[in-house]
Amino acid sequence: MHCTPLYDWHVAHGARMVDFAGWSMPLQYTSIIEEHHATRNACAITDISHMGRIRFEGPGAEEFLAGLLTRRMRDLRLGQVRYSLVTNDQGGILDDVLVGYYHNEYGQPFYVVVVNASNREKIVRWIDAHLPREVAEAPGREVIWTDVTRLWAMFAIQGPRSYDLLQSLVDADLEWMRYYNGAQVRILHPAARRQGGIISRTGYTGEDGFELSVGASIAVDVWNAIVELGKPLGLVPTGIGARDTLRLEAGMPLYGHELDEHIDPFQAGLGFACYLEGVDFPGRDALRKLRDQPPKAVRVGLELVGRRVARQGAAVFAGEQRIGEVTSGTFSPTLQKSIAMAYLAPTWATPGTEVSVDVRGRREPAMVAPLPFYRRNVKGKSQ
Repeated sequence: MHCTPLYDWHVAHGARMVDFAGWSMPLQYTSIIEEHHATRNACAITDISHMGRIRFEGPGAEEFLAGLLTRRMRDLRLGQVRYSLVTNDQGGILDDVLVGYYHNEYGQPFYVVVVNASNREKIVRWIDAHLPREVAEAPGREVIWTDVTRLWAMFAIQGPRSYDLLQSLVDADLEWMRYYNGAQVRILHPAARRQGGIISRTGYTGEDGFELSVGASIAVDVWNAIVELGKPLGLVPTGIGARDTLRLEAGMPLYGHELDEHIDPFQAGLGFACYLEGVDFPGRDALRKLRDQPPKAVRVGLELVGRRVARQGAAVFAGEQRIGEVTSGTFSPTLQKSIAMAYLAPTWATPGTEVSVDVRGRREPAMVAPLPFYRRNVKGKSQ
């Protein structure tokens, strides 16, 4: 099992550690509910160093990524981060990823692709299979790619006070950094010895916030600095338990639940992430056909009338007809109700439709709800 650079810190601070995608990760430190509310109301820091990070550079990097991912690469602005998918030849989702475009200290471009921890090895094999050596080494088309997951640490600092916390820590103007943008920065705290990192205004919680990547060698020092600076602002460390309740309230899909190789982007509501003209990537032709066909099932939200939680795999019914299946469920700490995401037959997917969910052998009344369940109040130009 893999350990992040923060493993000893997590254990020393009482985290309940669990196996997640082959990594020993903190599930929670105090309670999932307490950590969830801290994120919504103040700020929180989460170790996400288990996420896979793959760096691409060389004159052929843009062309290669354009032939691998479902989103455009040519019009990425410096510092922009774009959500994309990796699909198989049938149009099924191999992973959902973030790709960021930056320049190194010599002005040379490079890309960082962040992949799900559970899919890192699969995506590495996929990259290797789709980059023939004769292309990667051709003059003017060279591609250098490196799996830097173990070389970097990555933290999510999320919540309405995250900007107040981080602005003094980095040499970038975070107030005017727009959502899904990032920058290479110097960490100004003495503990970091002015080493560099990458910060982006991204996250997986539905709140404003940032994700910060730093070298593994300074990870503990930077983490400790953030924790100390954040105490007056109400910052708490959070585990993957609160990360899951937060993302579910925000209606964000999770690979292995709402996404897998048998689900296409249009079923998942991710058609916006598929650019099907002018480029060719695995699955493009299949997606063109799927785009013009009615989906067999669509991703929806469910609100249960009672407090019982519908877990992954729970059947959804309209009367006695089975119409779909729950993919994720929880009791929402913010909304104080039981919520879930599910795939339903399109006929039953309209918000307000009354259904029922089989929760451990008992039918619980529910209603189809629009996604996301929770949407933060956005203030200021920077968000």
